[in-house]
Amino acid sequence: MRTVIQRVQHASVTINGSVKSSIGYGFLLLLGIEENDTSEDVDWLVRKIAALRVFDDENGVMNRSILDIRGEALVVSQFTLYASYKKGNRPSWFRAARHEISIPLYEEFCHKLSDTLGQPVGTGEFGADMKVELLNDGPVTICMDTKNKE
Repeated sequence: MRTVIQRVQHASVTINGSVKSSIGYGFLLLLGIEENDTSEDVDWLVRKIAALRVFDDENGVMNRSILDIRGEALVVSQFTLYASYKKGNRPSWFRAARHEISIPLYEEFCHKLSDTLGQPVGTGEFGADMKVELLNDGPVTICMDTKNKE
């Protein structure tokens, strides 16, 4: 499981001209799921994201987590995070999980993150043409991959 975490002032997902989800200060999370990902990957990633100290404290030092600031989260499925670009110029998506694997894990991730944060998280929609808008704060952008836990 792979994610790109962006600290944002605000973010939203629009589908067919209608806003599906929007958040204020917090994280926009682009989430890619691989064929061999499991609930263990979900649990590890949720814990790391919730504890990630990238929000400023009273001294302007990145020392607070999204939990500390009661920040919001928006999670967008992003199979392109598993693009293979080694041969030619057109990416291949063979490492991205099929829908029957990725949809349940995406939903599990969103549910567990919501439980951990104590509030609903915004979501996108699988298979939809989504327009994602954000105002990156910092900018702070961090990539995490559950295959690199050590």
